[in-house]
Amino acid sequence: MGIAAKREYMKKTWERYVHADRKGKTRILDEFCATYECDRKYAIRLMRRGPPPEGRRRRRRGHSYAKRLIDILHSVWELSHYLWSERLKEALPLWLPSIRRHYHTTPEEERQLLKMSPSTMDRRLKDRKILLRKRIYGTTKPGTWLKHVIPIRRGPWNVRRPGQTEMDLVSHSGNCAEGDFAHTLNMTGIFSAWVERRCLPTKAQHYVCEAVAEIRAELPFDLLGVDVDSGSEFINHMLYDYCERRPKVKLTRSRPDKKNDNAHIEQKNNTHVRQWLGYFRYDTPQAVAAINDLYRNELRLFQNLFQPSVRLKQKVRIGSRVRRYYDKPRTPLDRLAACRKGTRKERVAELLALRKTLDPIALSRTIDAKLRRIWALASKTPKPARHRAGTIPSYSDKPLSGEPHAPALPPTLGRFERIAEREQRLGIA
Repeated sequence: MGIAAKREYMKKTWERYVHADRKGKTRILDEFCATYECDRKYAIRLMRRGPPPEGRRRRRRGHSYAKRLIDILHSVWELSHYLWSERLKEALPLWLPSIRRHYHTTPEEERQLLKMSPSTMDRRLKDRKILLRKRIYGTTKPGTWLKHVIPIRRGPWNVRRPGQTEMDLVSHSGNCAEGDFAHTLNMTGIFSAWVERRCLPTKAQHYVCEAVAEIRAELPFDLLGVDVDSGSEFINHMLYDYCERRPKVKLTRSRPDKKNDNAHIEQKNNTHVRQWLGYFRYDTPQAVAAINDLYRNELRLFQNLFQPSVRLKQKVRIGSRVRRYYDKPRTPLDRLAACRKGTRKERVAELLALRKTLDPIALSRTIDAKLRRIWALASKTPKPARHRAGTIPSYSDKPLSGEPHAPALPPTLGRFERIAEREQRLGIA
């Protein structure tokens, strides 16, 4: 029975009920409880209350936050490069001095911004989030050497100190994986979620080994282990010998074709590489140098010092479902600062002091300017060889973004104009 039918039935029953005698009211209540499927005491209260008023509508709650505050939330969310609500809420107190300086917020606006719940942020940002879904390409080829020597790591990570990492390559080939093109070497720490990246001209093994050595020197913790997939860029003698000469660094690999074995780095491939560089093709030394300039400087500081992340604490199986429990969102630097063992304390202290001097909003705008220069260095995607001589249309004949020979646009493209328009509405120069 629908709501309208219930209201009409209640009205007709009440008209009979008020004119009936005692026995008649008993029969009407029995009939009403059976039809309305309710308790007898509840039915008596409904009859005493009277008929439902005509045209009654549920009163909708008004907006709790002003439009200017929502505009500021949108701008900060985009400047933080799309943190999800739980992480964004934890990042706001860290970003508040910069927000106050750039957006001239009042104490009341700051109070409301910090009070806003993650679910409210999700509702306010829902429409824009739907537009940011992108797909991922892969060019991993299985390696054949040393598979019987490099052990397979299985099962969940149970680490209580920094040092264990996962590593992967992300290709920047555009729509066609022919020829030489750049790759991003992506490494993330399991305990702290600290991320380091380097852009390589190709995925040759000597480039991979050099990048691992450079990242190891820059990490604020001691590198104890590197877990990789079964690609030939990792399963080779050069990387194996590099780890063997350093007894503290243990090289392990995942099972072939089991992406979930490297779930941490697979997630970072999307959030820390694809969402920034998109699906363009980069195959020139200028593009590689520009990407490395971003990776080594502003982007590294922005994500590790100002973007909180969460860690999975435990999984609990309830029937056929698995419920996951996460800890409180914290930045990778804060996780390392709270750890007593395994960190390079001097490096961590330097980073904590550096964070006090940095402005996250200015840092985000510098990143945006560098991203524009990087996108301008993207190359035209070549046509696949199997389609050059035939009449079958190539991938580049079907542009993904509405422009000839253009790969899928990164989700950050176009947000500069939105931020500028929103800041103009807010009266910010």
